[in-house]
This record gives sequence, structure tokens and C-alpha cells, in this order.
Amino acid sequence: MRLITSTVFALLLGSSALHAETTLMLYTSQSPEIAQQTVDAFQAKHPDIKVEWTRNGTSQLMNIMSAEREAGGIKADVLLIADPINLGMLKRDGALLAWPEAPVEGIDPQVYDKDFTFFGTKLSANGIVYNTQNAKPVSSYAELLVDENAGQIAAPSPLYSGAALVHMHSVLQDEKLGWAYYERLAELDIAPEGGNGPVLKSVAGGQMKYAINIDADVLRAKRAGSPVEFVYPEEGASYFAEPVAIVKGTEKVEAAKAFVAFILSKEGQELAASQGYIPVLEGVAAPVGMPSLSEIKLMPLDADAAVAADEAERAKFIDIFGG
Repeated sequence: MRLITSTVFALLLGSSALHAETTLMLYTSQSPEIAQQTVDAFQAKHPDIKVEWTRNGTSQLMNIMSAEREAGGIKADVLLIADPINLGMLKRDGALLAWPEAPVEGIDPQVYDKDFTFFGTKLSANGIVYNTQNAKPVSSYAELLVDENAGQIAAPSPLYSGAALVHMHSVLQDEKLGWAYYERLAELDIAPEGGNGPVLKSVAGGQMKYAINIDADVLRAKRAGSPVEFVYPEEGASYFAEPVAIVKGTEKVEAAKAFVAFILSKEGQELAASQGYIPVLEGVAAPVGMPSLSEIKLMPLDADAAVAADEAERAKFIDIFGG
């Protein structure tokens, strides 16, 4: 039996007391409901760590963090943001803490950074949604982008939406799609704009027959009674894994690691599935009506290459569609 000396015991008590006072600041692009569920579940597991959170769109959060860095440092300890490209930009700028020992066993390497600075937490795929009352089913982008669908396809803008930004870079890294995909959208009088929510509503409401949208959002709308159906395109679905990252320079590294570890754990992954997302941890079942990660053909994405090309590709997108 191991004996704990009075000195060590006092140190442990002191450490626990300090830990009990820990407050993490989380910046997230999750919906408020999902963010609160995530925080509540973590705090139930770690009652000695309080999590305060700020929610905003990915682009707005990036602007906030840029201003904070210029003013002296990012105020967040942990980030939970929709896409790997914006986090890749923070990685490039040295703003993220690498954690090579992160608990990623059983998680597909394609959903976390090879340098262990951010980690996918749940998978969402971009694909095709159609209105089941006024549109015929399609199975591919080739079937979608035909003359008869001119003006009948909605799409979010990569200048606004993190998911759409991932979609753009994934498409551009695909040898068969590339810029021809966006040029074809322009030919069909389709201009990507705004975010995913309004795009989905336009299909559910019948204003548009088709759209590029997110599987989890479409499934929730379908369950709520909207006449919509989601298709994983034959060419492959672009995806984002809502990565979590620790901000370099935080004074609360251990509490931040506890948060990341919880999100990646079986319990955290079961929570993601209950929220309607495909879990990234092997052995955790996907939500009813959704495939497992291994059943989806995904478009590969090199996030570092996307970061390097981002400025030029955004500029070309604006050339095609306007700002």
C-alpha cells in the first residue's frame, strides 16, 4: 500500500483547491443549444471546472480573435469551431497548442491535424438536399448541375460559412471537379450567398428545389416535418469535423486538456451522436437515419494546402460571383 506523506497530501489538496477555481473560456460556432448541452455534459463530469462560452459565426470569431491577438492575446482557452481551415490559419500563425499525447486512439486520422493542434469532434458532410415535393431525386453533382435546374439551386457562401469554405477547398482539390464546378454554378445563374440555415429554409419552403447543405441540419429538418431529403453525392461528400483546439498561451492547460479529452471520449462522442452528428470515435453508433463514418465516400482535404491557397482562391471566387 502506498503512503502519502503529509507534505504530498497538502500539495494535492492545494492543487485540488486551485483546480476547483478553474474557469475555462470557450469560443464556439456551435448553435447555442448544442453548445450549452456540450458544456453541461462536461461540467457534470468535471464539476470543478466552470466553462463560460461565447458563440458566434466562424468568420466573426476569427475577426474577434484577430483583434484580441493584436491587443495582447486571445481571451479564449479552448476553441470549438466548425472547420479545419480557419483553425489551420491559427495553427499557421502559432496560436494553437500542440498536444501529441491527445487521446485519439480509435479516431480516424483524417479528422485531426497531423501535428496534433486540433481534433475533429463530430463529422458533418456537405451534400445535396432536395425538396421531395417539387424536385426529382439526384445522386451526383453531375445530375444536379444540368440546364433544367438553372436558378433552382441554393448554396451558402465560403466567404460567410465555414462549412461552405471547407466545401470550396475540397472541391478545388478534387481533380474532376475543381473550378469547373463553380463556373458551372455561375452558368446556371446560381450565386452562393449567406449561411446554411437560410439555404435549407429556401428548399424546405419550396422557393428552391435543391441546395448544397449539411447532413445533420437536413436530418433535423426532416424529423421536424420538412419535405427534404439529403444525398451524399457519388463524387464524394466534403466534410468538416468541428475541431476542438487549445489556445497556445492559456494558463489553464490541464483544464483545457480535460475538456478536449471529454469531447473525444466515448461519453462525449455519444453526446455528439445524440445531437444528430456522426461520431468520429470507432464503435460509437451514428444517429438513426445516418451512415457511419466508414460508410461515406469523403472528399479528401489537405487543410494545410487549403490554408496556403485560401487568399488566392477566395479572390477567384469573388471574381466569379462577386463579393
